[in-house]
Amino acid sequence: MSVLGIDQITYGAADLPRCRQFFLDWGLSLVQESPQELVFESLNGCRVVVAHSDKPGLPAGVEPDPTLREVVWGVDTAESLALYRSRLQGQPGFVDADGRFGCTDPNGLAVRLQLTKKREVQIESALVNTWSDRPRRNQRSPAYDRATPVEVGHVVFFVTDLKATGAFYIDNLDFVVSDLYPERGLFLRCAAEGGHHDLFLLQPPEPRKGLNHVAFSVRDLHEVVGGGMHMSRSGWSTELGPGRHPISSAMFWYFESPAGALVEYYTDEDELTADWEPREFTPGPTVFAEWAIKGGIDGHTRRQVNAGAPSGKFMTDKPKPPTE
Repeated sequence: MSVLGIDQITYGAADLPRCRQFFLDWGLSLVQESPQELVFESLNGCRVVVAHSDKPGLPAGVEPDPTLREVVWGVDTAESLALYRSRLQGQPGFVDADGRFGCTDPNGLAVRLQLTKKREVQIESALVNTWSDRPRRNQRSPAYDRATPVEVGHVVFFVTDLKATGAFYIDNLDFVVSDLYPERGLFLRCAAEGGHHDLFLLQPPEPRKGLNHVAFSVRDLHEVVGGGMHMSRSGWSTELGPGRHPISSAMFWYFESPAGALVEYYTDEDELTADWEPREFTPGPTVFAEWAIKGGIDGHTRRQVNAGAPSGKFMTDKPKPPTE
């Protein structure tokens, strides 16, 4: 019995044309379009829906639009789905229709479950040569002109009651704690065996509700960089990246999204099992990012945004100190 991951997310936003261009540049496929709704898919069929804020039936948001209105989690079997239905049917805002059911979590977010609709995909990724293991032979690593995300890998929310919201996912959906900021943040994965986190809940010093970011899995580090440079060339603004998270080991690049908050390309997160012991961390810049480039790479010169122009000199060409 297991929740497998995110099957679909739904944003509420007013500027659909801008969102349309953003997610096409991001690398998603537009599979449905109407005046009030855009439906995109990742490579494995994970859906990203952007609905106009005035669309009837759209779940209420935890903050003003643009933001994330709904998260749909995919479940492995019909038997698992029936068990989760029995657990959630007494929760606030319970709904059950069209093969999907759910409720409202303690933070006010619409949470839905369905038999997963994502498909298996065979994807080639870069082999990495290290000192002790060199599987890439007579073969160059790939380079990407842009990214094509595999799926929505995780979502991150600001919450006003970390304890209650975390308990909802742990007690009802069998989520597992991977790591934590005591009384400040929980990294949760859907099952004992899986990637470092599918959901991250953050309670700021002044608690508030809202979306922090949505993260999209890509093949490898080269795709993080190639995708990020394409977004930069397309005129979208970097929040932070590229960089590396020390807690999950993942490489990342964050962009500002017209659909709300931030979106992230990421890859190479830690894979955990039931033997993993959660660790405690104190929030801070170096805990969030071991290293990162503020403002990103401009996508043309491949230099940090606002870096100095070429000088005609080698970076290592420095004058020798005077001798006595």
